[in-house]
Amino acid sequence: MLGKQKQPLKRTRWVYLKQIFTSKFQAGCLKAKLEENWQNGYEIPPWVEIRKLRDDRYVVRYTYDE
Repeated sequence: MLGKQKQPLKRTRWVYLKQIFTSKFQAGCLKAKLEENWQNGYEIPPWVEIRKLRDDRYVVRYTYDE
């Protein structure tokens, strides 16, 4: 065990989509679309989140692999 070094954890990088939604339902529809890999035919990683902004609007973000 003396020779093993711990590697630092890689920080998750998020991509925020430009569109801001007024309802969580609208954001949820886009989230479902991204999870089904419909965004321009590109493979989208599975971590997709809906974030609530301070002014009760919603934004969608997803992770990507480097």
